This record gives sequence, C-alpha cells and structure tokens, in this order.
Amino acid sequence: MPVNALQSIPEENRTIGLVFYREQSHFQLAQENITSMVVRIELLGEQHLQNLTQPIKMIFRSTPTNIDNGSHLMCHYLDEEDFVWKTDGCETQNDENNVTCCCSHTTAFAVLLIRKPISEVHWKILSYISYIGCGLSAFFTALSLVMYVFSRNHKMDFSISIHVSLSGSLFLLNTVFMLSEWGATVELDWVCEFIAALMHYSLLSCFTWMGVEALHLYLLLIKVYNTYYRHYLLKLSLAGWGIPGVIVATTLGLKNFKQFYGKMEVKMDDTDQTNKICWITDDIFFYSVNLVYFTLIFVFNSGILMAVASNICKMKQVLKNDLNFKSKTKGKSWGGSERFSASCKSGLTLLGLTCLMGTTWGLAFLGSGYVNYPILYLFCILNSLQGFFIFLWICLSVKKQKKREREEKLTSAFTKTSTNKSD
Repeated sequence: MPVNALQSIPEENRTIGLVFYREQSHFQLAQENITSMVVRIELLGEQHLQNLTQPIKMIFRSTPTNIDNGSHLMCHYLDEEDFVWKTDGCETQNDENNVTCCCSHTTAFAVLLIRKPISEVHWKILSYISYIGCGLSAFFTALSLVMYVFSRNHKMDFSISIHVSLSGSLFLLNTVFMLSEWGATVELDWVCEFIAALMHYSLLSCFTWMGVEALHLYLLLIKVYNTYYRHYLLKLSLAGWGIPGVIVATTLGLKNFKQFYGKMEVKMDDTDQTNKICWITDDIFFYSVNLVYFTLIFVFNSGILMAVASNICKMKQVLKNDLNFKSKTKGKSWGGSERFSASCKSGLTLLGLTCLMGTTWGLAFLGSGYVNYPILYLFCILNSLQGFFIFLWICLSVKKQKKREREEKLTSAFTKTSTNKSD
C-alpha cells in the first residue's frame, strides 16, 4: 500500500480494511471466469483512494488449468455502480505462478481469465473485407429496389414484394453498418446511439422478413385453400417492419434506466489501441434479444421447410400414381406436374434463403464473446454475398413473372381467336 496516499486523510480516519472472498459466486457476472479470490480494499467511512501516482500492488497466486492460446489472465476491478468488471487504472504483470496487479484506486479486485482481443492486423483486414462486402451487398440490394420500382405493375406477385422488402432491410443494414465506426468519432453521443439503434432495427428486420418469407410459402404451398386475406401485403409489412420497431423503441424507452446503445470499445491484442464502433453496449441484452429472436425465426423457418419437404414427398407420390394409372388423362397429370415443380422450386428457394442468411448470422452469434478468426473471416465473406444472391433471386422471380404474363396473354389471344372462328 502507498503510505503517502493516506496523508490527505485525517489521522482518525486512517483505517484500512481488507476483505477476502473465497467464494466468487456473488461476483460472477455474464461470461467472466474468476480465477482468484476476490479482495476488497476499503477505507473508514466514505473515504476512497483514487488516481494514485504510486499504485496499490497485489500479488495473486493463480494457476488455472484451462488456459489456452486464446486466453490470458488479467487484473480487473468491480465497478459497483454499473456492477461490471473493468480494467481501467489496473495493470497486469504475469509470471509462471503469480499475477501481479497494480491499481490506482481502491475497490474489489480479482484476476479474471478472459479471451484475447482481436489483433490489429486482423482487425484491419476484416474491416476492409467488411466495408467492401457491405458496399457490394448494398449496391446489389439497391439494384433490386430500382428494378422492382421500374418493373412493378398491378399484377405483381406478392412473393416478389416480400423478396424486395427483405432486400430493403438488408440494404439498410449494410448502409448503416458502414457508418458505425464514423459515428463513434462524433462528439455528440446521440449520433452514435441513433446509428446503433438503427443498425439493431435493420438487423431485426432482416430476421423478421426471413420469417415472413417462410410464412408466405406456408400459405402458398401448404394451406392452399381459403388463403385470401384482405390487405395481405400490408399486414405482412406491418409485421416485417413493425415488430423490430416495437423492440427497438421499447429499448430506447428504457434509456433512463440503462443505456443499451452507444460506443463499444474493441481492444487490440498486440497494441494498447482501441477501436470504437456504434453498437449494443450490454452483452446480456445482446444475447437475450438478438440470439433468442434469431433462434425463434430459424426454428420457425426450419419447421416450414420440413412441412414443405413432407408436402413435396406426398405430391411426388400422388404424381407417380397419376402417371402410372391415369396415363390417358394428360391434362390432369400436367397440372400435377406443374404444381409439383413449383413446390420443389419454392422449397429450394426457402432452403437457400435459410442457409444463406441463417448460416451467416449463426456464425456471427457463434463467434461472439471470443475471437475465432476462421468464423470471423467466413462471416465477413458470406455476408458480402447476401445482397448479390438476393438480387439474382429477385431477377429470376421477375423474369418468371413476366414469362407467366406472356403465356397468359398468348392463351387469352388463342381463346379469343378460337371463339371467333367457331362463331
């Protein structure tokens, strides 16, 4: 203990208390792994030591057996206002058997086993991949929106409108993401909070429109009869854009209780540098909302996929029976064949969508909380392809829609010609 630090305290109050907690369960928060006893340093009354020029030196004997190449021991103190473990004002010195903590204030201290932060080199490479990928994805999703606007007509299929809405949410997500680092450099706090909230909203919108795609396919292929709903597209739009809005608005409404959006620091492993981005600052909130929401959508889509696959198998068997026993009724067999083909294509479409977006965001959540470079690189590369594949998907849907309209016009013209000849 630095004795000279006590000179500013009245002599009658120069009493220091040391409390040792061998049981750490009361201090275990989120995913922290406490590897030593917790030591609390207290002064008599409301006195506190802080900003010490000569730090307090504590030596912990801590030799955990579960240290790997991605982990290391680090001194932390407990911020009793926010009730989180922090490292401000503490330096860590490691040797074979001991961990030495030098801290410039008094509070509860402990040694935590944490994952190593990302290195500066990988951060720069991943940043370049992310910006280039998000730029390409935003470009192709913008093309999708432009193409939809100029090719839109009153007979436009609902499926195409839903595809474009998903593309729009992805465009918003990629665009806002490219502003996340810039927003953290702005002095006005509300700018970063707004960018973080908007990015969270667009992310939840992507998940919701994935679920809307599955719901629409269910109504289209499985619940074929009595599927007319008034203002169908409007209701889907309210769900796709409204549910994420309610979640984000509720979170913003709790701002006075706790701030969930703002500047999040990402520490570099090989330097003292930190990079700030605008995102969710609370890990518990991140997992409890985003991961649960994503899991519900992914399970729902998987259930629809299984139902569609089961329906396709049944239709295949019916079609096979028709071909075997009703070879003369070609018209009926052709109609069954068309429906079977459409069901297969739609099922494959949903499978591709679920795999593309579900796998990508599944990797994002899988890599949260610790540094896994293969997952990070895979996520960045796959994320850059989302906008392009959705653009191709919409192009094929529009082409199929126009082909159907041409066939309907030819059929109508042929019918009118046949009617005129018979008259």
